[in-house]
Formats: sequence, structure tokens, C-alpha cells
Amino acid sequence: MANTPHGGVLKDLYLRDADKQSALLAEAETLPSLVLTDRQLCDLELILNGGFSPLEGFLNQKDYEGVVADMRLASGTLWPMPITLDVDQEKIEASKIQPNNRIVLLDSRDYQPLAILTVQDVYRPDKSKEAAGVYGADDQAHPAVHYLHNIAGDFYVGGSLQAVQAPAHYDYVANRFTPSELRAHFKKLQWTRVVAFQTRNPMHRAHRELTVRAARARKAHLLIHPVVGLTKPGDIDHYTRVRVYKALMPKYPNGMAELSLLPLAMRMGGPREAVWHALIRKNHGVTHFIVGRDHAGPGKNSQGVDFYGPYDAQDLVEQFKSEIGIEIVPFQMVAYCPDSDEYMPANEVPEGVKTLNISGTELRRRLRTGLPIPEWFSYPEVVKVLRQSHPPRAQQGFTVFLTGLHASGKNALARALQVSLNQEGSRSVSLLMSENVRAELSSELGFSKRDRDLNIGRQAFVAGELTRAGAAAIVAPIAPYDEARKNARQAIEKYGGFYLVHVSTPLEDCEKRDHDGVYERARKGEIKDFTGIDDPYEVPTDADLSVNLSEQSISQAVHEIVLLLEKDGYVGSA
Repeated sequence: MANTPHGGVLKDLYLRDADKQSALLAEAETLPSLVLTDRQLCDLELILNGGFSPLEGFLNQKDYEGVVADMRLASGTLWPMPITLDVDQEKIEASKIQPNNRIVLLDSRDYQPLAILTVQDVYRPDKSKEAAGVYGADDQAHPAVHYLHNIAGDFYVGGSLQAVQAPAHYDYVANRFTPSELRAHFKKLQWTRVVAFQTRNPMHRAHRELTVRAARARKAHLLIHPVVGLTKPGDIDHYTRVRVYKALMPKYPNGMAELSLLPLAMRMGGPREAVWHALIRKNHGVTHFIVGRDHAGPGKNSQGVDFYGPYDAQDLVEQFKSEIGIEIVPFQMVAYCPDSDEYMPANEVPEGVKTLNISGTELRRRLRTGLPIPEWFSYPEVVKVLRQSHPPRAQQGFTVFLTGLHASGKNALARALQVSLNQEGSRSVSLLMSENVRAELSSELGFSKRDRDLNIGRQAFVAGELTRAGAAAIVAPIAPYDEARKNARQAIEKYGGFYLVHVSTPLEDCEKRDHDGVYERARKGEIKDFTGIDDPYEVPTDADLSVNLSEQSISQAVHEIVLLLEKDGYVGSA
């Protein structure tokens, strides 16, 4: 028999409001609307489908303050995480958000109405107090605290919801179960004891071993229940992870395990998040939940110390286990013993017995360089998925971003570099020259700082897409402003390599090279806001390479850039 939902009743608003759907859709056409952020969309879906039972809406001020202070709703029910609808003043005015008004909440992807909110209150939270109470410190090294102070709106809107329709999903639909659907699935399978495993990372042989041991020890079945909403910044994308999970599922004993995806926006809230995760799984009908070491931990704080202790999450869950109403299974580390070719619980390995492990850093290095990943660590089917999504650098794209004054020689260097990389032949090479970009992408822009930054942003977007596709992009703007260059690096390097090359040819030499006479016209005042004359060029302090074409040849500069690419494995040595 499936576990009783938190609060006693599963608050499936889709089922509750199904007979009103036509009327709610019609009403939605007449109401002011609010477009949801990605995190709000995840939260809304789990409120509406009952994953966040007993919640039936976004927290009003009284519930919010109780959750922040004591992990309790105003009713006294245990609830550790504030589920809030944040807005700014502009949205409040535009959507006429005030008590007793009704607002339709829209999906940001297709602007479809998902729910109607009846506003109870609008309040300004004490964000520092929330950060300290919920996450343990008002430290923006914590991703949720950074979100709170830099992304979330200044006001929260509390109110009850009516479900209009579920958000549309087009990926892995067969593996997306609502709590009601998963409970029905367990009933059909005649599963009465179910251990849930939460993860936001790829799974390997050790994960398979520990989950099988956990299920067998409790004479239970197993639910692999990964998060596919928002996770920790820098995590592997959910498309890759789900392909990994699907490749792993046949490795479980027949009939033991099922895979279901959870559209949760994680907060990386450590102990409180562990309690929250347990309640969510309880609502999905499971009876046991594995809580890991440093469960949902965000890593180091601004002083370089872990935000949470390794067992803080397990301790807090244990403290509230009677109210949580789900049996907690401590995460048991396993180790591979090569002499016996088996995994064993780490605390049961006899003294002196050799064990092997591959760290996350080492795994990423092997993926990056194409080195083999042994079968004792991960299944070949899993490794194949990871290599497809994370090919070695020789198969990844990169961008070389040349910055320097007009007539510094960067355009000639860019053309020569393109020829050299075309000769190397490992990938297509695209050259984004300033004059072409201005004509094709930015013809309406002038030369104010704002327009220059927009121009660099557009070039970075194009270069990022080329890099993501595995191509090489060479960009050669003046790019005088440090912030715009840093934004370009941030936009591109998440897809592959990024190399900032400062063409540092001095201004006096640039003026000598200027065959068009634009410097002379700028000095006469005929051209305004000209970089190097009456508009600044902010010299890069973070350049990967600096070349002065007054002192070295184009050929030598190209060679130095290629050496950088070779060192990092993006091109092969000659």
C-alpha cells in the first residue's frame, strides 16, 4: 500500500478542478496575467499535481514566516521550504496584483494558461532573514541566496490556486509521473514497499550497487527519482542524465526498479532540503527514502568552508522522522575491490584490501581527453552517452576572441588564423569580422557604449552557437569595454573553449597603419567617440595571450595562438 500523503490527503488540483476546466479556461481569457519564471514554473507544477501536498497555493505571509522561522505552516504542519511567488513592483502594477484579485499564471515557453491565483496578500520579505533561516547563512556563495538577492523579485504574492492545465512537456514524457499516476503505477505493479533514490548527477556502477543493496535490505522495490527541473549551476544537463539513467535501468534485476522524473527546482538547501525531498517522495507514494552524505549541499561558502556538515541532513531528517512519515535510508558508500572484482560497503572492506575509485574531477578529465573509463567504474552504455554529450576537446568547438584598437592588425591576424585552422582541418572555421557583423547583425547600432555592448553581445551569441555545434569561431571586434568582453567569455565558454587574445599594438603604431585616415579625422573632431582618441580602450587584464604586431609577425602570432589550442587539446600538434 502506498504511503499516506503529507497532511493526510493528496492535493491533486488537476483532479480537484477537472470539472471546472472549461470555465477556468474561459475566465483566464479575461484576467490579468503573470508570466512565470523557470523556478516558479517548476514550483507551480508540483503544487498543482500534489507533489507539494498539503500546499494548495503559494505561501501567504503567515505561512511564509512560520516556514522560515520554524519549518511549520500556520496550521502547525511540518514544511521546511518557502514556496513563494516573487514579483517586482512593475509586475504588481501591470498585473493588478492585490488581495482578492484573480490572476492567470502563464507558461513562459508558450504563454498557455496553467492556473488561476486568487491573491490573499502581497508582502515584502526580509531576504536576509530568509537566507539565514532557510539556508543557514546570508552568504551569496550559496546559489539559492544569490538567487534570492539578485534574481527574485522584491515582493511575494500569497494565494490559492485553481488548476487550468498542466505544463506541456515534450521530452521523456513516458517517464514523467505525477504523484497520482505514480501511486496508481505502484498499485498496478503491486509494489507495497518502495525505496526512492534522489539524484541530480549521472549514475555509475557504484550507484547501482548501493541502490540494489538498499532495496534488498528492506525487501523493497526501487524508484530512481532524479530531478529534471533546476539543479545546481554547472550540473550536467538533464537530457544527458536521463539518457544515462535509461541506459542504466536494464542493469537492475528484472522487475526491481522503475524510473520517474521529478520537475523540481532544487535550492541546494542541505538539511532543510533533505526533509523537503523526503516529504515530496512521501507524496509520490514511496515508503523509504535514501538521504545522502551532504545531501543537496551547495559546496563551499565565501570563506571556503562547506555550508553544511556531511551528516547535517541525515541528522535533521532523523529529528523529524515521526512527522515525515517515511523511513529514511542512510546513503551507504560502496568501494570497488579489484582483487575480488566486487563492490562492498566501504565500512566493511577488510583492512589492507585494495580499493579503487575515480573522482568526479578524474572522470571529467578522462572525458575531456578521451582516455578510457574502466568498466568496473561505469557501464559501457553509460560511458557512450557521456562521451556523446561531452566529447574530447579535439571534437569540441572553441572561440578565439581578438580584441584591440582599430588598425592594430587584428583583422589580418584573424584572416591568417582562419587559414591556419582550415589547413588543420579538424572542424569548420567561421570568421566574424567587424565590418560584416555591423552590416549583417548590427546595422541599426551606433557607437555609444550601450550600442557597442549590444554589438559584442550579438557576436558572442553567434560565436557561442558555433562553439556549441563543434565549430571554431574567430571574432575580431575592437571590444573596448572589459565588462562586455567578460560577458562574452561567460556566454561562450559554457559550450567549449574561449581564448581572449589582446592585440596590443600601441596607439602610435596603429595610427601609422591607418590607411583610411580615421584616426586623423578623429583627432580633428570629425569623428566622435572614437576608441583610443576620445573614448577609452580598457586594456584586458584577463587575456589568455597578448600579441604586439609592431614587434612580431602575423605568422608568429598565429603560431602562439595555435600553441594555446594544442596545449588544451582543441587541435592536434603538427
